Amino acid sequence: MIGITSYGAYVPPTRLALATIGGLPTQEGGPEKAVAWNDEDAVTMAMTAAVNCLRGFDREQVDGVFFACTTYSFAEKQGAALLARGLDLPRRVRTNDFAGSLRAGTNALRAAVDAVSAGTARCVLVVASDCRMGAPGSGLELNFGDAAVAFLVGDGDAVATLDASFAVADELVDVWRTAGDPFVHAWEDRFVVQEGYTPRLVEGVTGLFEKTGSQARDFAKIAFFAPDARSHGSVARALKLDKQKVQEPLFGRLGNSGCSFVLVQLAHALETAKPGDRILAASYGDGAEALAFSVTEHIEKLEERRGVSWHLERRRGVKSYDRYLKARNLQRGEYESPRDQGLSATVHFRERDEEVSLVGHRCRSCGAVQFPQQRVCETCFGKDAFERYRLSDKVGKVLTYTFDFFFPTPDPPTVVAICDIDGARVHMQLVNIAPEAVTLDMPVEFEFRRIHQSGGRPNYYWKATPLTA
Repeated sequence: MIGITSYGAYVPPTRLALATIGGLPTQEGGPEKAVAWNDEDAVTMAMTAAVNCLRGFDREQVDGVFFACTTYSFAEKQGAALLARGLDLPRRVRTNDFAGSLRAGTNALRAAVDAVSAGTARCVLVVASDCRMGAPGSGLELNFGDAAVAFLVGDGDAVATLDASFAVADELVDVWRTAGDPFVHAWEDRFVVQEGYTPRLVEGVTGLFEKTGSQARDFAKIAFFAPDARSHGSVARALKLDKQKVQEPLFGRLGNSGCSFVLVQLAHALETAKPGDRILAASYGDGAEALAFSVTEHIEKLEERRGVSWHLERRRGVKSYDRYLKARNLQRGEYESPRDQGLSATVHFRERDEEVSLVGHRCRSCGAVQFPQQRVCETCFGKDAFERYRLSDKVGKVLTYTFDFFFPTPDPPTVVAICDIDGARVHMQLVNIAPEAVTLDMPVEFEFRRIHQSGGRPNYYWKATPLTA
């Protein structure tokens, strides 16, 4: 049975109230959007979503990683390979990036199903993540949000199978971003919706209905892309959809998360799906694509996932719009950032096990775990007798900590801690927690984050975050 065998998501806990953008006072429970903070981007969100998807599954079985993103920092450097390394997947894994269109997410998912069906892969990890920015104060800024989602596609106990798909391609200059431009741009709103979004999305969904001989009432949930809540409602009315069957698009809670938007809704729908349910997911961008899924009995056997609902429950509000602008590097500083080569490529290559994968090693003689890797065991003094030991998926605890008020951050101080991870002591930053809430022996887990920007490119490392039940 080929299809989705697991899923996971990531929504940044930081929330920016929409009233804050307009300079209005905020109200608890008012509309907001999820925003990546200063040490997050599309890659870090993708990594956390992938970790959540792989919980309880053997990483050695993954032989493909497909990464969908329109906001990856590099124009020439594969993101899927970085994810594979950070997840400590086998080196034989096949990696591929999908970009250039908001349909990249559904394109990657369908390609993974095709690869497994064709026998060229057994288990493919599909990750879609976007961190799009509209110009400050624009309508796009109000509607955009940041999120990532991951699916494991394989031949086994699939919780949802892809029954059919229908796609239509079109060329329309409606929403775009040129190379090197930090902001997404859009043509006049009415033109974008009336000539682009609405007719193409309706065409994609009705095309799937005609191809499969089905109707809207045959689906338990229908999830589809929309640039904003109003346009979403217009398409629902055009398709004459029952409101109870429309998957919540999460405007006012998360926002439009780009190429991951529809797949985030799909993961959200799977959280409450029952065997026999059918789910339709339709994406838009340079055309439209609709996918029809059937939920199997294995959905009841899948252990609880860290999905969309899990992340929506944990939130912290951004205190001011200025802090958000600083976190996203949208404030001009006194001096421009240097454009040198940054960190040495040879040093990065030599230390990528520790920096990207958070891998230490364990002594074969006494079992002591050490980080970073070295030749002599600190416990039994055995030499060159170690095995790889991944730390990124373990639970550690805070041994000691300090507050750094000098490290550049939009919300000082930076919390720096020494964490014990199965006996290894690791120096790292502690995130997602107020300084006054930090305690000794506090259990922590680990998230892949940006550590700094050097040489005009992001540099990544792992950070500790409080263990959440």
